[in-house]
Amino acid sequence: MDPISQIHDQVGEPLLQSLVAAFYRRVKTDDVIGPMYPAEDLEGAERRLADFLIYRFGGSPRYLAERGHPRLRMRHFGFVIDARARDRWVELMGAAMEEVGISDAAVPAMREFFVTTAAAMQNHGAGL
Repeated sequence: MDPISQIHDQVGEPLLQSLVAAFYRRVKTDDVIGPMYPAEDLEGAERRLADFLIYRFGGSPRYLAERGHPRLRMRHFGFVIDARARDRWVELMGAAMEEVGISDAAVPAMREFFVTTAAAMQNHGAGL
C-alpha cells in the first residue's frame, strides 16, 4: 500500500487540521508566499488544504465531494510559483510539522509528498 495513503491512520484528522492551521499562521506573515493568498479567503484556503491533505493521506474524501479532482497544477497556474516560493512553502510546512509534533514515522513520507507536490506546482524560474 502507498505510504502516503496511510498517513491519516498514523496521525489522524485533528492533527492534520492542526498542521494546516500552523502552516497558515506562518503564511499570514510570510513575505514570499503570503501575498499569494487573498486575505479575504485565508479561511477558505485553509479549509481546502486541510480537506485535500486529509483526503490525499487516506482520510475522508470530502475534498473530492466538494471540489472534484484536485487538478493542482491548474488550480495554482494563476500564481507565480518560482523556486523561492516553492522552497518557502516547503519550509513553512516543515516548521508547521515540527510545531504540531508530527510523528517521526510519518515525517519522511509527508516531507517527500510536500517537496514533490511543491515542485510540481512550480511554474516560473529555475528548476522547470
